[in-house]
Parts: sequence; C-alpha cells; structure tokens
Amino acid sequence: MSPTDKKKSTLFKFLSIFSVVRIYNVLLIILAQYLTSIFILSDKNFIEVIFDFNLFLLILCSSISIASGYIINNFYDEKKDIINKPIKYKIDDVVKSSTKINFYFILNFIVVIFASFISIRAIIFFVIYIFFLWLYSHKLKRTLLIGNLFYSILTITPFFAILLYFKNIDLIIVAYALFLFFILLLKDLTKDLKNLAGDFTQNYQTIPVVFGESFTRVLITLITLINIILIFNLFLNFSSGYMYLYYGFSFLMLIVFIFRLYRSKNVSDYLKLHNILRLIIATGVFSIILLAI
Repeated sequence: MSPTDKKKSTLFKFLSIFSVVRIYNVLLIILAQYLTSIFILSDKNFIEVIFDFNLFLLILCSSISIASGYIINNFYDEKKDIINKPIKYKIDDVVKSSTKINFYFILNFIVVIFASFISIRAIIFFVIYIFFLWLYSHKLKRTLLIGNLFYSILTITPFFAILLYFKNIDLIIVAYALFLFFILLLKDLTKDLKNLAGDFTQNYQTIPVVFGESFTRVLITLITLINIILIFNLFLNFSSGYMYLYYGFSFLMLIVFIFRLYRSKNVSDYLKLHNILRLIIATGVFSIILLAI
C-alpha cells in the first residue's frame, strides 16, 4: 500500500469512528449541558462556569459515556443496520467490530478515571449509567415499549448529573425535562417506523412490528398532543426572555409533524418526520440563550 493509500485508509477509519460515535450528537449534548449550566442552573457568571474544572470533567465523562454507548449500540445493531442504513453501515464497517469493542472498553475506562477526580459518587453514577447503556443496546431496545422509554430516560440522564452537581432542582427544570422526554419518546417511535423492515427481520419487538403502522401513528399522535399541552404549559408559566419564540416554533413544527404523519408511506417520509423532531431538539438547545435576552 502506497503512503497516499495509507493516508486515505487512516482518514476513512477516522470518519468511520466519528460516524459510529455520532460525534454531532455528542457535541450537541455537550453544548446543551454547558448552556443549561450557564443560563439555568448556575448563579455564577459565564467565565466561572466555563472554567469550572469539576463541571468540565462531569460533562466530559457524560460525553465519553454517550460516545461509548453509541459504539456498543452500533455493535449490536449491525445486522439490522445493513437493511435500515446501508450507506451508513458501509461507512461504519470500515473499522472492524473487534476494534470498536476495544475502543468501547477504553472509553469506559477513561470515564472511570476522570470520574475519580470528581468524587466516589461520580464513579458510581457513571458506572451505573454505562451499565444501563449496555443493557439498553443488548436487551432493552428489543423489548416492547421498554426500549422506547429507556431511550428517552438514558438520553436525559446526563442532565440529571448536572442538576445534582449544582443542587438546583426548580419547577422550570422539571417542565423542560418532561417536554424533552416526550419529544425524545416521539423521536424514537418515529425511528421505529422508519426502521420497521430491519426491526422485523431481526425480531425486535418494537411497537410498529407488534401492533402495526396504523396503531403506531395513533400512539404518536397522542404523544404529540401531550407535547403540545406541555408547550402551552411552558408558554404560560415559563416564558422568560424571548423563549416564547421557541415555544411558538415547536408548536408549528409539531402541527406540521402531525399532518405529515398520516401522509407518510415509506422510509423517506418517516426520515423527514424524524428530522423535524431532530430540528426541534437542536433548536431547543440553542434557544436556551433566549432565556437571558
């Protein structure tokens, strides 16, 4: 192999690892944790929060844990990803499964080392979190409804670590957490519709596989209505700054989502629905800044 080919091979492997750990999701969660800390949870000024070393370690441990969770999830989903995500599978498959598993254990070891600089409670928290990320990928995500619920719970768990660190649990935090939980639940159910073919082939007991697409659409509609009610609650009781702009945007996006839901027939249609929910989540992260305006 020529030096040029070796460079290309190394580059492809790096791109594959970034794809496996879904680096864009990890970076978004890091940003969300910092913005939440600065604008909602902490009484300190911007500079003090940014240079808080223990907070940095806490967010670093969270992000590395999540990255390792994506790796183990990719490992167990390999067969169904061949059907559901053929292009992504080809990118992810550049790195051998054995290499991914080794990287998974290395990342988890790093988490425990970093957590030890914070406290023994931090070590216990992240060991338990890592265990449940593995359990979700290995077993729970194949279980009817339990998989969807645990996906939402595990996604918002890193924010509870930040809450415990600042010892600041307010009603506004509970309200935002509920909204995020049901948006994530909605996102996961929509993803199940998109991945129906692969889930059915690999005997994943998802709601679309067990009860069919029509029932899943009705359930998704009900959860969307819950989200709309939660948006009105946020608008009426927690409209600090210009945050009402985000509430209005989310409301409109959910209305569009419901209308498109019953017109969706194929993977491409469900992917668009999934992207609407991803947009609501991503916009929600950046909109935290509106609380201070």
